[in-house]
This record gives sequence, structure tokens and C-alpha cells, in this order.
Amino acid sequence: MKILFIADIIGKPGREVVKNILPKVMREEKVQFVIANCENAAGGFGLTPKISREISSAGVDVITMGNHVWARKEISEIIEEENILRPANFPPEVPGKGWTIIQAGDGTKVGIVNLMGRVYMSTLECPFRTADGIIEGISKQTKIIVVDMHAEITSEKVAMGWYLDGKVSAVIGTHTHVPTADERVLPQGTAYITDIGMTGPLDSVIGIKKEIILKKYLTQMPMRFEVAKDDLVFAGVVMEIEEKTGKAKSIRRIAKPFEGRIEESKE
Repeated sequence: MKILFIADIIGKPGREVVKNILPKVMREEKVQFVIANCENAAGGFGLTPKISREISSAGVDVITMGNHVWARKEISEIIEEENILRPANFPPEVPGKGWTIIQAGDGTKVGIVNLMGRVYMSTLECPFRTADGIIEGISKQTKIIVVDMHAEITSEKVAMGWYLDGKVSAVIGTHTHVPTADERVLPQGTAYITDIGMTGPLDSVIGIKKEIILKKYLTQMPMRFEVAKDDLVFAGVVMEIEEKTGKAKSIRRIAKPFEGRIEESKE
């Protein structure tokens, strides 16, 4: 089967790009299942019920999150929903879940796991050991397992790729908003990329208006971040997975420009 993983959706510009381009990508690529990282979908930080519904109605089957999962208090209203994941290595008392199994349109079961790195991030449970128990359980129901490894440094993501090679179908790096050129299928059949980048404004500093970020770096003063809205791109990876074995056949980056214009919005 073909699975599309959409790079971090940034604010209203990113959402508009998804609504306009996702249907075309699904047709052209013959995609059967769609995952998207949405931890920055609401004004650049977090997720709300309204925006979650908007993204799901555009064609996204599963939403993964990251370190901004709690940025919006409204997340509590939807965090238990089947298609929304927060990092699995939060303490067990934390609301929500870090993995799920969803049926694609053809009935194929797809397992999705959301993990978060610990280097330069919140101090959470070990993502490697957390992955072990979850994957053992999911593999009893399906061989197709996609992992969102939301982490700051490349070495931690690369290490997770090697650790899970042969155990999952794909390890997809998110968080930095800058795509890497190292997509490949590892020796034991796991598709891997260190970071898939972002879906949103390239004329920015990782999604935020560049003037604001430059001023912050120059003055070291706190700034109110605003999502940029120019030079928009739809980004992610398309993976082909063997259904019986869960092994990846291929992984390919995609980046499609969006020519429309987005109005200013705090969402």
C-alpha cells in the first residue's frame, strides 16, 4: 500500500495548502492512507478541535503531535480521539495515547506510533524502550507500522531508525521543519528519513515571519510569533509498503508549491 506522511502543518497557511493540494496528491500518487504531524497547526503552536476536524475532513487519517501538544488548552477536548496521538513516552497518567491502529479504506490495518526525543526536549521516558513494548503489541494485529520520531537532534532520530530497522515499516523524523536528503530503505526493510520538513511558508524562519525571528536573535527580547504566509509548499514523503510483510519498498520526498494567497489569521 501507499502511505503519505505530510510534514508539520504550520498554521492557517499550512492548512490551506493541505486542503488544496492533498486531494490531487492522493490521486496522482494513488495514496491509500494519510498521516500528518499537526503540532503547529493552530497559529503555529498546538491543535484545537475545530482545526483537527478541518484537517481530518481534508483527507488526513491520523494526526501526530510533539512537544507543542499541550500548547492549546482545548486539546483536552479531543486528545482521547482515536485518530489523534501525543508522544507515547509521556508518563502513563498523561491524557491521550501514543499509538493507534486504524483501518485504511481497503480494510488494511495501519499501526501508527508517536514518540518524542529527549535531547534538548522535555525529560520523558526513554523513547527506545517505550517503542519496544508498543511495537510488540501492534505487530500482533498488523505488520504495517509507521513511527513519527519527533526530536531535535539528527543523531537521536538516526539511532531510532537503526534501532527499529526490521521491526517497523517506517521511522519518519519530524520537528525541525527543515527537510533532510537522507530518505532511504534501511537494510531490514524500514523506510527512514531524518526530517520531512514542513507544510507551510518557506519565506520564513521555520514557519514564523522572518522579521520577528531576526529581531529576536538581534535583541534577545521576547517576541510574539506570527506564522508567515508567503512561498507556500506542501511537503512530505510517500512510502510504498508491502502489506503482508510490512517491509518498505520505497520512500520518496515530495514538495509541491501552492500558488494561492492566504489572508492574515491568528489561527
